[in-house]
Amino acid sequence: MRINLICIGKTDDKEMVSLIRYYIPRIPKHWNFEMLEIPDIKNAKNLTPEQLKKEEAKLFQNHIESSDLVILLDEKGKQFTSREFSEKIDHWMGSSVKKVNILIGGAYGFSDEIYQRANEKMSLSKMTFTHQMIRLFFVEQIYRAATILQGKPYHND
Repeated sequence: MRINLICIGKTDDKEMVSLIRYYIPRIPKHWNFEMLEIPDIKNAKNLTPEQLKKEEAKLFQNHIESSDLVILLDEKGKQFTSREFSEKIDHWMGSSVKKVNILIGGAYGFSDEIYQRANEKMSLSKMTFTHQMIRLFFVEQIYRAATILQGKPYHND
């Protein structure tokens, strides 16, 4: 199985990048985890939020195949405990899912096309965080899920 975290824009904060890089090598190799940063839309300031979301959708769709599972990180999505999230990953692995794409949208969220393509929406919190923080939190949760499934003592209930 492959797990892709697909994000709009780069993370410029060196400390945030360092923390993300701390967790990625610790994720099991057989999960084939990759974080893809799609470049920001050029001249985004000249676009309306709807136009911007449509342009971002085109870029997301370049990385999504018809057989892929698509999960949106969205404030209106379902929330999971870390243990429930690890069970979800275990379910994906056991049900022959080849590729899971987890999407982090731009400042205005996702276009209707992306919402329609999504298999599921997931929320990490009812609070709002920067897109850079969400990347870190999600990568850490992927690592945490791996330790739960491997029975390692990282996670405490």
